[in-house]
Amino acid sequence: MPDTFRAIRLFKTDGGQETKFEALTEADLGEGDVTVRVEYSTLNYKDGLALTGKAPVVRVWPMIPGIDLAGVVERSDNPAFRPGDRVVLNGWGLGETHLGGYAGKARVKAEWLVKLPDAISSADAAAIGTAGYTAMLSVMALEREGVTPEAGDVLVTGAAGGVGSVAIALLAKLGYRVVASSGRKQSEGDYLTGLGAADVIDRAELSGPGRPLGRERWAGAIDVAGSHTLAGALSQTRYGGAVAACGLAQGMDLPGSVAPFILRGITLCGIDSVMAPKAKREAAWARLARDLDLGKLAAMRFDATLDDLPRLGAAIVDGQVRGRAVVAVG
Repeated sequence: MPDTFRAIRLFKTDGGQETKFEALTEADLGEGDVTVRVEYSTLNYKDGLALTGKAPVVRVWPMIPGIDLAGVVERSDNPAFRPGDRVVLNGWGLGETHLGGYAGKARVKAEWLVKLPDAISSADAAAIGTAGYTAMLSVMALEREGVTPEAGDVLVTGAAGGVGSVAIALLAKLGYRVVASSGRKQSEGDYLTGLGAADVIDRAELSGPGRPLGRERWAGAIDVAGSHTLAGALSQTRYGGAVAACGLAQGMDLPGSVAPFILRGITLCGIDSVMAPKAKREAAWARLARDLDLGKLAAMRFDATLDDLPRLGAAIVDGQVRGRAVVAVG
């Protein structure tokens, strides 16, 4: 009898979708030239949308959700990888169009995989996940646009979430003064300052309709919200600054003005982590190994299992999850 492994599978129903825990075999896996024994996955906002069905994340049914995985290569038909290699995978349609990381094994394309730096364990890689890798891409974008620690404060919105938590830890270690924006200022203030935020503001300062140009407050920003929050961040960015937009938790719209761009020379950097080329991914993971304080990563992570994910999926969509989940899969 073939070996089995546990997985979450989502099924399309007349009324929406259904979640099942199932025992699968390798015959149930999709196409690919590398088979990975999944040790850990994690939970991102997109995973919450997929698990709850609150947005059309899943494109192929039935689907194993989970847009991240970290584990060990078991078998490879591609010379770039050998059994025993420790790898991480973020995005590339995992959990959307290709069977994802919430299963004991995954079969994927070799070009999607990144070999883990020696300094990062599989559990650390899951704690970082797409959220932390996106945060690193965002920091790298600000650096490319000349936003240095000497240029002034950097704003991080959605600060208690996954992207925000890792972004604060990265920026603080790199010497930036970080202003954290959160809807949970009172309950999460100590957590955010512990990660390295110098100041914590209420998201209400940015989340409503604002003026085309506001008071210049920060040299750069990393925004996970979109909509009014992104417009507000842009309107208060200093002359020549930059904003990295990497999320749409508040909305996909941008109800702002061209004024920050043409009167202050602001740069808006779009951050795509799903289809980013391999060279950019490898650079980001190398920087994470160098620039992320693993002690602070430990402070923001919590442990979970596959059984916890339906509950946690609903919680993250409702903004009730702090930091990074490390989901033991294997």
